[in-house]
Amino acid sequence: MKSSLAFFIGLRYTGVKRSSRSVSFLAGVSITGLAVGISLLLLVLSVMNGFDRDLKERILGLVPQAAIYHRSKIEDWQSLQKDVRQMPGVEAASPFIRLNALINHGKATAAVLLYGFDPHAEKDVSLINDYVSEEVQRRILEDEPVILLGKNVAQSLGVEEGEKIMLVVPSSRTTSRSPRLAYFEVAQVIESKTELDATLALTSLQQAANLTGTPERVSGLRLKITNLFEAPSVMYRIGVTLGSNYYTSNWTRTHWNLYQAIQMSKNLVGLLMLLIVAIAAFNVVSTLVLVVVDKQGDIAILRTLGLNTRQIMAIFMVQGIVIGFWGVLLGIAIGCLLSLGIQDFVALVESVFNIQFLKSDVYPLTYLPTEIRLSDIASVTFTALGMSLIATIYPAWKASRVQPADALRYE
Repeated sequence: MKSSLAFFIGLRYTGVKRSSRSVSFLAGVSITGLAVGISLLLLVLSVMNGFDRDLKERILGLVPQAAIYHRSKIEDWQSLQKDVRQMPGVEAASPFIRLNALINHGKATAAVLLYGFDPHAEKDVSLINDYVSEEVQRRILEDEPVILLGKNVAQSLGVEEGEKIMLVVPSSRTTSRSPRLAYFEVAQVIESKTELDATLALTSLQQAANLTGTPERVSGLRLKITNLFEAPSVMYRIGVTLGSNYYTSNWTRTHWNLYQAIQMSKNLVGLLMLLIVAIAAFNVVSTLVLVVVDKQGDIAILRTLGLNTRQIMAIFMVQGIVIGFWGVLLGIAIGCLLSLGIQDFVALVESVFNIQFLKSDVYPLTYLPTEIRLSDIASVTFTALGMSLIATIYPAWKASRVQPADALRYE
């Protein structure tokens, strides 16, 4: 019964009273500080989670998760494709041809990475087909002279769908062949909202092979790995199996620094935001200290009525936990709303002021991705409530040390 009384009194002290405007104000400040810190922490974590997700799903869905190359070029790639598919850790394999090329349209020229691909095999290893319409896929399968350009490439050339471009493949250092020219129709402009939009060009496997001088060979096989983080060990085993004429690559060589940068940024920025939450949580100390000073007469009366030191401490700890609870609740609600709306808000600002915050030549993505994870919400909630609980210990202890005779002397 006395425990219930301590809980009830703690809740009453948390309420607003006209005689304790300063206490109520500080309680509101503490709740607001917690809410702001927690909402910013959740927003930062959601943005970092978004970058982490889109690195794995979007960027690594367009660039090879892993690839096999030959010292010259792969001739009997059909047999190699069949053998690689049966190796542990490999889900699928698809042939590709990669060329450095120049595209000319009017007076504009742009350097691109030209990929020749087979839509049937590519759908099992990447997301490229998700960006290509069914009609364009049909034209690619029929080996028509069509090309797909990244959005930034098309903008720099001033070219639109349906127009013709001239593509030049420079001569190779290892061969004496002259540069090869070809004319393509721009069948589609691709907007992946990644760094690839600035360099990507796609055509059929056969059209790209015709530009190499060795139509029966491909540059390599790109693979889809069952577990992304096992890619280095899987590719090492494949390299040992195939022999010294082959060499392999995987995403940890091309994008590992980006992944590490995202993880490090998430940890560092999360730590900074957590310190803000800690500062806000310990504002509860000043609030409760003022409550203790303001309620010394009440504390003395409660002591004379039989409440012991533990129950007096419980009263003020309940008050601090209630302040922390409302701060956490508001912070999570605001943080989730900010996380859900930040992408649209940034896009609106970019369109209104005609600016771009994330450019493809600097950042891997041209938009601000977010992903709210329940694990982050749970960890932030328990951490903030734990800090609020710790912050109540000292004021509650001070309250329990109040002597009734001293407190009531001047009442």
